[in-house]
Amino acid sequence: MDSLTNLMSGFAGVFDPMNLVWVLVGCFLGTAVGVLPGLGSSMAVALLLPMTFALDPTAAFIMFAGVYFGGMFGDSTMAILMNTPGQASAIASTFEGHKMAKAGRAPQALATAAIGAFVGGMIASIIVVFLAPKLADFSANFGPAEFFALALFAFVATSSVVSDSAIKGLSALVIGIGLATVGIDSISGSERFTFGVPEMFDGISLVTVTVAVLALGEVFNVAARIRRDPKPEGIGKGGRPYLSLAEFKEALPAWLRGTGIGLPFGVIPAGGSEIPTFLAYDVERRLDRRRPDPQFGKGAIKGLAAPEAAGNATTGMAMGALLSLGLPISATAAIMLAAFQQYGMQPGPLLFERRPDLVWALLASFFLAMVVLLIINLPFAQYWAKLLLIPAPYLYAGITLFCGLGVYATSSSTFDLWLLLGIALVGFVMRRHGMPLAPLMIGMVLGPLAETSLRDGLLASDGDYSILVSGPIPITIYLALLLVIGLTLRQKLKSRKAADV
Repeated sequence: MDSLTNLMSGFAGVFDPMNLVWVLVGCFLGTAVGVLPGLGSSMAVALLLPMTFALDPTAAFIMFAGVYFGGMFGDSTMAILMNTPGQASAIASTFEGHKMAKAGRAPQALATAAIGAFVGGMIASIIVVFLAPKLADFSANFGPAEFFALALFAFVATSSVVSDSAIKGLSALVIGIGLATVGIDSISGSERFTFGVPEMFDGISLVTVTVAVLALGEVFNVAARIRRDPKPEGIGKGGRPYLSLAEFKEALPAWLRGTGIGLPFGVIPAGGSEIPTFLAYDVERRLDRRRPDPQFGKGAIKGLAAPEAAGNATTGMAMGALLSLGLPISATAAIMLAAFQQYGMQPGPLLFERRPDLVWALLASFFLAMVVLLIINLPFAQYWAKLLLIPAPYLYAGITLFCGLGVYATSSSTFDLWLLLGIALVGFVMRRHGMPLAPLMIGMVLGPLAETSLRDGLLASDGDYSILVSGPIPITIYLALLLVIGLTLRQKLKSRKAADV
């Protein structure tokens, strides 16, 4: 009952007129950026991060949540209409969704995606309301050993899962941790990797790294191939923008199965929604093979419904893990953790005690965001494709301008603009060589936590490393890490064998 009471107080905060405006703005911007190929919720949050410091924290995070969920809606819209997923989490939706669109069922495909995202996100939000406070109470038992184990879990699991090459994933992680170590050491007071440059004594800003890697790096990547990439072929609109009763009944079990698959991945640092969406698609494909008339390959509605529900269920649970444990499971969640830190807050049990107004208003905004996104996507999804009419040079020039303005507004330093350019080039090189970006962001955000926890634990134990594996919680985390690595290796070995056949 306490959770319900707190949630009602959160709704009272969200229904403040200005907060309602920020919910709408977040949902609109997230969807708008999501429908543009190559962009997505992570870039939207990255671009907005330096521009929201003038806002009240509650308003800022309500808007970020709308952007987070809205980006996934937009990604799916382009995956279905243009066969061009905005982010990797929407790739699974292209397989059957685009086939539905090519068969003249684009409105039904968009409706399936919108309702599936609504179902997955709403169920996840309900679970988070009751689960997040329990997780926060549980995380109150965490000390240096537990936090170090949790950070290590996020490092290794994310690096090994999100990339086909573990070396590339670990390399991206090392870059992120390396950027986090620049500056004055808080314990010894010595300079680290500053090269004697006074502007680097305070370290490299998370805002600069986020905008450089996710936004400006993507601009460079697009500019390098903009004349070589063919323009995706769109699908004309037509037909009824809703599902028949038979289609709804067919999609409902897939929505529920996809939600069940996506929920656990919201608390596992496995890179975000990519893995559960592919798992949900694979489950439906295997079930479809048992039917007398298999539909996969022809535009099966279940092949679209399950990944959409799985993706949003993971996103909703990821927000709960972020708030209660301070654990980001994707690049976008890592950016939001950086935003909390920029406001001087650290997600976890103390956040529930010190800022319950913000936490519960944010949780309440999840429900409102789901409804708003359903309203603006179910009837109008196809009109978002009109944004593709913006000439790419103008679009990406505008993004570049916002990158520079955002970073300069937070620091008023031209040196940070040079850093922005240099780190963006690093992000561009990473993209060209297939290196994942999520490990870099998670290394940058959780690197200081891992270092501080390790040093605090060793100082408290007089240099005894066994303290890092003492207690049931660290041991459980390390066992879970071994399980994730084992399953990842098994899956990659199976993929190689299948490729060799």
